[in-house]
Amino acid sequence: MAASVATAGLLVLGSLAGAGSAAADGGDVHHQGGAVATLDGLKTYDTARLDVGNGRTKDISAGLFEMSVEGGGQLQTYCIDIHNPTQNKAKYLETPWGQTSLGNNNDAGKILWILRNSYPQVDDLNALAQKSGAGKLSPKTAAAGTQVAIWRFSDKAKVEAKDRRAEKLADWLEAQAQNLQEPKTSLTLDPNAVSGKSGSKIGPVTVHTDAEKVSVAANSDATAAGIKVTDKDGQPITSVNDGTELYFDVPAGTPDGTASLTAKATTQVPVGRAFASPSKSQTQILAGSTESTISADATVNWASKGAIPSVTAEKNCSANGIDVKVSNDGDAPFTFKLGDAEHTVPAGETKTVTVPVGEDEAYDITVTGPDGFSERFQGVLDCETQGTPAPSTGGSGGTPPTSPAPSPSDTDGGATGETTGGTTGDTTGGTTGDKTGGTTGGGDLAETGSSSATPLIAGLAVALVAAGGAALFLLRRKKAAGQ
Repeated sequence: MAASVATAGLLVLGSLAGAGSAAADGGDVHHQGGAVATLDGLKTYDTARLDVGNGRTKDISAGLFEMSVEGGGQLQTYCIDIHNPTQNKAKYLETPWGQTSLGNNNDAGKILWILRNSYPQVDDLNALAQKSGAGKLSPKTAAAGTQVAIWRFSDKAKVEAKDRRAEKLADWLEAQAQNLQEPKTSLTLDPNAVSGKSGSKIGPVTVHTDAEKVSVAANSDATAAGIKVTDKDGQPITSVNDGTELYFDVPAGTPDGTASLTAKATTQVPVGRAFASPSKSQTQILAGSTESTISADATVNWASKGAIPSVTAEKNCSANGIDVKVSNDGDAPFTFKLGDAEHTVPAGETKTVTVPVGEDEAYDITVTGPDGFSERFQGVLDCETQGTPAPSTGGSGGTPPTSPAPSPSDTDGGATGETTGGTTGDTTGGTTGDKTGGTTGGGDLAETGSSSATPLIAGLAVALVAAGGAALFLLRRKKAAGQ
């Protein structure tokens, strides 16, 4: 019986762990462009204290994350989503403010001011300390003070830095902050899908970028079909800048089909750009960037006659859903199915359908039409700063990282205690803690993102072990009684 219970426990735990990994992987949205990066963890940080209500506070890690950009380059980011955890090695997409919690935040521009006027953009810490009256700052306390000031605007959180110098910096940044305009995208193609008749220029696809120069090339599928990328005058084009309109020149008689182009730029992603994850991982905002390689794709559908559809989708935070936009540049109506509903777009017109999605819910939307037409969009709607934490995939060495979101303990102690001590405590002697409340001694120990599944898994493990022990004890008593 004990062996059976233990085996069942392994199966349950394995199943839960697998489910957590699947949730963290997330789906891939039809991204309109911008940097795509992978979270490497919280790297430069100190401790802050969050007021969680009812006279209770929570110690949390506050500071700079790092990300690796696909194609090369590194990013530094701060959190703007204090109550949600990060997912280990989560994928992040550069995202407009309007598709994040910043879209409905009147103080979003003040966060940008803080980013431009504090660490790491201001790397002269002596000058920053003197200007703010902080006395002396280290990279850790500067990062913590900056993060605390950001949280006061991004989440309206009651939070303070535990280090008095970091707190002094946070207060100064909060008092000085001014509203600034959202920075330009690093590179976006809008729209990223177009359609039209063969024998014409199909477009436009407009380039939006902060880079001085963007290279553009037709992909192999377009080249094989004899399709060229041109400007509005029909001239082939390979180098563009912000505001350039691109067209697909599809020769007459080209068999009906689809093709694509790719735009690339090497640039520093502008400070203040938001980064959201297709999985359930807390939203970030850019604080610094090395030179990175950014790419964006656009597709074209063409035909000689009939309906010629193209489909795009984007988050609509104000409507709590996903806007699915279907365009028909053909000469016949296009009828498509979205969920259980059927819609028709007349020739030459566009129809937008908003699919309701709950906050923090994953969505998987498929648009289908005649002749096997299908477009799929996946992701997670994350428009608010308050939400239900998702299971974390864990930190380095298999140890779940700490979270900025309130964990089970508070100032009167607990399993992940703080000032009064606990097994992963901080300054007063948690058994594996350090001065900043990390769970282990190295690596990505302080990545925010405590797993909401971890207590469940731990509880199941304890229960299963107890059940196994009880079964073994009963069997031994029965055997002894029989003898």
